[in-house]
Amino acid sequence: MTTTETSPTTRAELNDELKSLLLRAYDNGIDVEGGWECRNGGEHPDWDVIITEIEKNERAE
Repeated sequence: MTTTETSPTTRAELNDELKSLLLRAYDNGIDVEGGWECRNGGEHPDWDVIITEIEKNERAE
């Protein structure tokens, strides 16, 4: 995200941001499956992010 974009304020907006980020990374040849540590300094919590590819549903997304 750039400083001109708005930050997500709902779970749905967060999901949309994550989906957009993952699709851009995938389209640019990055293997997005795996795990990452997100260290955020003393003021914010740290997270462990794990991404696993799943099977598509039979219905259209």
